[in-house]
Amino acid sequence: MKKSPLFHLAAVVWLSAAAGLIAQEAAAPPQPPPGNVRIVTTDSTRAAPEVLPGQGLAQHDFFYAGEGDGHHRMFIVRRGKLDWSYENTDPQSKGEISDAMLLSNGHVLFAHQFGVTEITADKKVVWNYDAPPGTEIHTAQAIGREHVVFIRNGNPAKCLVVNTISGATEKEFALPAGNTNANGIHGQFRHARLTAAGTLLVGHMDLRKVCEYDANGKEVWSLAVPDLWMAAPLDNGNILMTRERTAVQELDRKGQVVWEFPRAALTALGYRISGMQTASRLANGDTLINNWCSKGNGTAIQAFEVGADKKLVWALRAWGDPVDLGPSTTLQVLDASSAPEKVKFGEIE
Repeated sequence: MKKSPLFHLAAVVWLSAAAGLIAQEAAAPPQPPPGNVRIVTTDSTRAAPEVLPGQGLAQHDFFYAGEGDGHHRMFIVRRGKLDWSYENTDPQSKGEISDAMLLSNGHVLFAHQFGVTEITADKKVVWNYDAPPGTEIHTAQAIGREHVVFIRNGNPAKCLVVNTISGATEKEFALPAGNTNANGIHGQFRHARLTAAGTLLVGHMDLRKVCEYDANGKEVWSLAVPDLWMAAPLDNGNILMTRERTAVQELDRKGQVVWEFPRAALTALGYRISGMQTASRLANGDTLINNWCSKGNGTAIQAFEVGADKKLVWALRAWGDPVDLGPSTTLQVLDASSAPEKVKFGEIE
């Protein structure tokens, strides 16, 4: 059928517009990927083998935190059974738990995007800090029983140390950030941890680097990295880093990879890994890694443990009976007594 002149004119206009758009995209500088992008799949195929390695919930005693649909959910599992749970089901609740820790006195400190809260074992709030409008908080660490250090995403982004007894801000300094517009602050920071030297190791997601700051905010060390979600200091002085969709790596201070576990190693075994977030080095030398994913068909794993030889030791899947742990952000092993608040930041300890 012969095409009308109007058809040909429309085609020329469309092709010209498309060419212009392609040219604009080619000229635009590459943008870093948004932080903590959540991929929810409706694929009905299995996300992990039916039989998993390890002893399920009984592999370790652990504290577990995650979020989904705006609900803040945390659990303690001991001897394979649910020992404690917390869930904020307030319909007005919002935000995601990106960082949480069980303290030695039984309190829980957690950052939930729009604030930082400390609760007792019986779920009473003993301290709370609301993020001001236009800011977000995704990481926090207790310093002793009276201080909390946290990073506040925003413009400007800031590191703060607050006295939880008096409410006073005792330290505050700005942090460099790449994305400072209202839609970009979400991807600035996810994780920061104090080192044995009393400095703060910060993962700059949008600047693609890890930096170490002293208590006055002076940068004392930095390392460029391709991408990251988390960076944490190890006892040997190295850095444990998660690259959310690529690998978990241990790097020395020169940036050399001394150990690596690629996501592809699990993909080859039939595991679908959506997003590797918090990772920790256990006392036995194994590495524990969280996998953020939606429930989907209930076959995905929420966390896994690999040995120094990179062999899979344990995989956790708990979407129903006897407990639905929900999406996973962080998992703290409780096999031995510990005091994560026994740290210092400069003279504060």
